[in-house]
Amino acid sequence: MLELMEISKYYNPGTVNEMCLFHNFNLSIREEDFVSVVGSNGSGKTSMLNIICGSIPIDRGRIVINDTEITNMPEFRRQRRIGRVYQNPAMGTCPNMTILENMSLADNKGKAFNLGKGTNRKRIEYYQESLRTLGLGLEDKLEVPVGSLSGGQRQAMALLMVTMTPIEFLILDEHTAALDPKTAELIMELTDKIVKEKHLTTIMVTHNLRYAVAYGNRLIMMHQGEVIFDASEETKKNLAIDDVLNKFNEISVECGN
Repeated sequence: MLELMEISKYYNPGTVNEMCLFHNFNLSIREEDFVSVVGSNGSGKTSMLNIICGSIPIDRGRIVINDTEITNMPEFRRQRRIGRVYQNPAMGTCPNMTILENMSLADNKGKAFNLGKGTNRKRIEYYQESLRTLGLGLEDKLEVPVGSLSGGQRQAMALLMVTMTPIEFLILDEHTAALDPKTAELIMELTDKIVKEKHLTTIMVTHNLRYAVAYGNRLIMMHQGEVIFDASEETKKNLAIDDVLNKFNEISVECGN
């Protein structure tokens, strides 16, 4: 279980530019939940992910994973338990390295650095089998630089790489937003397959309401640093895109937009 307890985060505290991002924010996510997170720009969605991953510090509160507090744990140590796929496909892979080198890099995540070859040729067959599951023909292009691949191919690789080593949580930060509709569908199908096969607890931030409704067992909507709507598995089964859109419209009216 992931627990965010009484989280507070301020920018420029004590100045005329002080901004409260979160104030006593609470959220609990159960093991193997797949949570879709929606909300308008500036609602705190990505900032919440950054707080979970340790990219930004908090001013007050606690972050707990399976009874272990990670509030003060540095970002690089959290990455041993948390995998993250970003909106920009370029952020999940190394463009100047080959597919083989990228796979080897991901395969050695969390292991000690030694004076030896970075690429383990004995693992090539395993890498090819893993890439074959993507259905993109990448298993025959191990020596091709990743920078020459399409955005969809790179995002598929990023998703595969981040889940190669055992992780407890998968964080998806609008990971289909930069892709064309057909490729986005492929990545979402691949995402759902990996999450189910590896039994991953997953948080997916998305602006695509169809994906938010169709995937996962829970949907939350954020606004101004708060969760204003939380649909559990039973409620989400009967939830339609128009229901979520109407909720957005309600917020828009309340804000005078």
